[in-house]
This record gives sequence, C-alpha cells and structure tokens, in this order.
Amino acid sequence: MRVLVLGGDGYLGWATAMYLSSRGHEVGVLDNFAKRRWELELNVEPLIPIHTLQDRVRAWAEVNGGALELFVGDLRNFGVVEGVLEAFSPAAIVHYGEQPSAPYSMIDYNRCLFTQVNNISGTLNVLWAMKKLALDCHLVKLGTMGEYGTPNIDIEEGFIEIEHKGRRDVLPFPCQPGSFYHLSKVHDSHNIRFACRAWDLSATDLHQGVVYGLETDQTRRDERLATSFHYDDVFGTAINRFCVQAVAGIPLTVYGKGGQQRGFLNIRDTVRCVELAILNPAKRGEYRVFNQFTETFTVLELADLVAAQARKLGLKPEVSHLPNPRVELEEHHFNPTHTKLLDLGLEPHFLSDELLNSMLEKILKYKYRIKNEIILPKVKWNGNEQEREAAKLMWAGA
Repeated sequence: MRVLVLGGDGYLGWATAMYLSSRGHEVGVLDNFAKRRWELELNVEPLIPIHTLQDRVRAWAEVNGGALELFVGDLRNFGVVEGVLEAFSPAAIVHYGEQPSAPYSMIDYNRCLFTQVNNISGTLNVLWAMKKLALDCHLVKLGTMGEYGTPNIDIEEGFIEIEHKGRRDVLPFPCQPGSFYHLSKVHDSHNIRFACRAWDLSATDLHQGVVYGLETDQTRRDERLATSFHYDDVFGTAINRFCVQAVAGIPLTVYGKGGQQRGFLNIRDTVRCVELAILNPAKRGEYRVFNQFTETFTVLELADLVAAQARKLGLKPEVSHLPNPRVELEEHHFNPTHTKLLDLGLEPHFLSDELLNSMLEKILKYKYRIKNEIILPKVKWNGNEQEREAAKLMWAGA
C-alpha cells in the first residue's frame, strides 16, 4: 500500500515510516523540520544524536534495501500539500505533522496562537486537498486521549449514547482538553468529522495515550536510524524525564500529588496500531475513533516503577513532589475504553522491568549528553513569568 507519513522527521513519524516500509508498504515522508527549530528556540535537544532526515532516508535505503520517498514542505501551504498528494497518490495518509507539546502551547500568546494556527490549518489543507483531488485515500490522524480530559464518567471511544428528555442519540464524547495544544486536537477532530460527513472522506482518529520507548526493531538495525528521545520540560514526557533523572542522580519530579492518571503505550505498539488502522480502513463517509493505549498509570506509580528498576542497576533515585505547574485534577476518575485496536489484533507490549531496564541502560550510554537545566518545569499554566521571559528573548533577538 502507498502510505504518506506527514511529520516523518519526528519521534513517531520516523519510527512509523521505517516500520511500514519494513512491512512492504511503499512509504513517502513529508516534513518541514519545524520541530528542530522549536528545539533551537528553547535550547533543548534529544538525548540521542539524531541525523538529518535526508541522511536517515539514505541510511534506511542501505539497511533495508527499499527507499523512502522524501518530500520537504509545510502543511500550512496548500500548494505544497496538494502537490505532494497528487505526486505520491497515497492510499493512506498518516498525519503526525503538528506541534506536539502542551507546555509549548502554554508558554506565551505567540506559541499558543502558532500551535492553533499550525495544527488546525495544516489538517484543513490535507482535508481540502483530499477533496479537490478526489483521492481514494484513508486519513489516519494522530489525536490524543487528552481531548477527553478527566470526566467523572467512563470514557468511550469517541462517541457516547445519550438519552435526553425521552430521546436517544449517539453523539461525540464531550471534550474537556487541558491545554491549547489539546484544544487544537479537538478542533481537528471536529473538522475531520465534518469533512467525512460532507465530502464522503474516510478517517480514523487515533486518540493516543502517552508514548514511551527509545527503540523499535528498525532503529536497532543501525545507529543512524535512531528516533528522537526528549526528556526536557516542554517536549519530554513524565516517564522519559523520570528515567533520565534516575540516571543523572537528581530527584524524580512528580507534579503535585501525582495522582494524575493517563493511558500509556510502547512506541512499538504505536506503529503497529497505525498499520492496523491502515489495513482495516474506515468506510467512505465514516469518521471513527480508536482509543490508542495499552495500560494506565498514575504519575506517582510511574515514578515508583522507574525508581525501583533504577535501584536494581545500582542507582540511588529519590522521588520528590513539586508544585504542579499545570491546571489539572491531581486525583480523578479515569476508566477509558480501548477495545477496537485489540479487536483488530493488537498484541500489546506492556511496561515491564525488562523494558525499563533497556531504557535506563540506553540512557546510561548517553549520560554525558544530559542537560540538567532543561528538566525542571518552567512553563506554568496560570503564570505570567514565562511570558515576560519570552518577551525578553524576542526583543533581544529583534
């Protein structure tokens, strides 16, 4: 199958492109390298050195024997999107091409506006290009479990049956997103659902949990094929941060009480979920949602798991609690449904001592690259301090 991966230079995009190529799909990748620019803005970088996308594409051709087709361009430019879709003519589009960080969207007004405009306009351009070119193409869009928020009822997969004043209907599950980034994903979902209904498009919205893991079967084949691993306060996730802190010998920083509960999955399951969605496409006119995670943990549970495994390696981690920089419930009900991908054949890789051990050992190899100063949270959901600092940087560079 011909598959175009949008955001193919990123953590998930690059891993997905290689995985699908290794499975016999004809894969194209599109990226404008914006993530690398955002990293420069904030003086952060992945723990493991990452080659350019061009070099990684060449390395993959050497290692795998099958080439990836590379496109460079910005999804906000409709001409670029239309041109790439017409040239490559994909049967499926995997859309990762967005600003992926909640903290980034909360830094200041400019980053907030950029996140919304970048994410929403890029998705709209993809939808309009699919319509204009009349492609027989299935859109697989990366959403987030964060679209739902933390309601005090069980979370269904995208839709919920409602009875109101004696009448019943199946409606989109109500969303209570926790950042301007998550709000952009909600707007994407609304736009995609409308486009499917109005233009007879087909789409699968993957409401994904938090992804962890440094390696896939493909990245292990050559060091040049590594995918990015962030541990900083903006682009890193809690489990990444905890693992790096354990190796660096600094306390594992739990935000608030640590009772925040989320869905998690291994990166190897992410790429498999995407393939399952591609191989079992939505029907024309259908918009569907898959909740994409394999298990749930609280933030404190994650910290304790990492600390316990780190001690087995002779490390001496401590767990500490910081004032929560985010506006969120720290103790809440969380019981989301996630059966659709399991029904399609997903065989999960659960978080195990062995997997944590492999992550910690890999991080130990690159311990010399850890920047302690980029780990602690600097972005506050309800504070203005980071806005003032951002303004200073902007004027300094003017």
